[in-house]
Amino acid sequence: MTANYDLVIRGGTIGSATGSFRADVAVKDGKIAALGLGLAAGAREIDATGKLVLPGGIDTHAHVEQVSAGGLLNADTFESATTSAAFGGNTTLISFAAQHRGLDLRKVVDDYAALARRGALIDYAFHLIVANPDAKTIREDLPALIREGHASIKVFMTYDLIKVDDEPLLDLLLTARQNRALVCVHAENHGMISWMGKKLVEKGYVAPKYHAISHPRGSEAEAFNRLITAAELLDQPIMIFHVSTAEGAQTIRDARGRGLKVFAETCPQYLFLTRHDLDKPGLEGAKWMCSPPPREESDQDALWQALALGDIQTVSSDHAPYRFDETGKLSAGPNPNFKQIANGLPGLETRLPLLFDALVSKGRPEFAGRGLDAFVNLTATAPAAIYNLPGKGALLPGYDADIAIWDPGKQVTITDAAMHDLTGFTPFAGRSVTGWPERVLVRGAEVVAEGTLHARPGSGRWLPRKGGPAATPTGRLVAEIDAQRNFGAAILD
Repeated sequence: MTANYDLVIRGGTIGSATGSFRADVAVKDGKIAALGLGLAAGAREIDATGKLVLPGGIDTHAHVEQVSAGGLLNADTFESATTSAAFGGNTTLISFAAQHRGLDLRKVVDDYAALARRGALIDYAFHLIVANPDAKTIREDLPALIREGHASIKVFMTYDLIKVDDEPLLDLLLTARQNRALVCVHAENHGMISWMGKKLVEKGYVAPKYHAISHPRGSEAEAFNRLITAAELLDQPIMIFHVSTAEGAQTIRDARGRGLKVFAETCPQYLFLTRHDLDKPGLEGAKWMCSPPPREESDQDALWQALALGDIQTVSSDHAPYRFDETGKLSAGPNPNFKQIANGLPGLETRLPLLFDALVSKGRPEFAGRGLDAFVNLTATAPAAIYNLPGKGALLPGYDADIAIWDPGKQVTITDAAMHDLTGFTPFAGRSVTGWPERVLVRGAEVVAEGTLHARPGSGRWLPRKGGPAATPTGRLVAEIDAQRNFGAAILD
């Protein structure tokens, strides 16, 4: 009998952002060819009876094979990071081509793309970190790179060596508006963080746990408000990264309520950890250090509510892998103070299982019976829409066959040894979850199956992107910018 399809996945329950249903999935030439019951034969078939057949996860915030502002190369290569991502149910990754001061952005992107081409096992795109917003970067490199398919820019409002102050931030927002790119921002008040850190160290409060209070919670909402005000001035859409506080979530809610195009993400560390996780003997708490730091249980509740209301649209890992040794967290020596310890947590492999357990297995009350829909939306459908990844984020005819088959009843205790990244630890070790991805396919090709890796390094594809709907201005101009109301000054031209 001649097979009509390359692959048919039979007997599973299809999950989507708008509901679930029983159906088979047919794949041909790397695309979803059909959904339905009683589909014709495939050259290969997978029995998914009792399983969930979901879109592969899209992790839109991961630091991979990247040098930090302090000069540290993080632990993962593209091969190890995308292996870990795939074992965690992900099929697409957006990482960072990171410019530092004095570096040419074009060369940064070219060199980083070469690393990805050699190593990536799943599909990928880049955000462009801009830390050197000189005339060449703003006027030449960014417009050209955006046209070529790098349609999102990352900016830091803190960290001495990479922060972008208010005036160059406006230049970047204007360039993004003129070229239709989304601006993604790490927004915290630099002065407050710098001042608090210095005062704590001066007084001898140097253990990792003090990192948790060195980033005052008010520094987040203040920077959010300043960023939103700048974006509103230019009518430029923005994405606010890693929201950690109730006040930050409220600031975003208020802005969106005024009709501004503000998107936001949070991360598992802010949904499942608190600052008390840093309170460990000796330097052990360094394993839980990230920026912004985890906050309080009340903030977790506020963030879950913001996700349920749609004020925060995605949950990324912010994977930032630094080993607990002299190559990473302890690079400043065996007795560093918290200001000398690299910030960042691994999370590519645990993001989806943690969220699945909370939303689907346990059923967070904020989502009132729509946990599976919310899981698919937050981890696949909404990221694909916001970052304009055509053919990704859903299981629909014509879309890429990026599929994760989940065993919803599988119980797993997360351990350091089980992770496939190169960090050597996970901040979620010891947590038990119910639900785990057992097969992962990228464009119809099996990457992971029942604990075994099947893909080869370099099989992932770069995904060129335009800015898309999320990056399109609203058209609502404030008076100072609107030439019809500001005496004819054409500032946006």
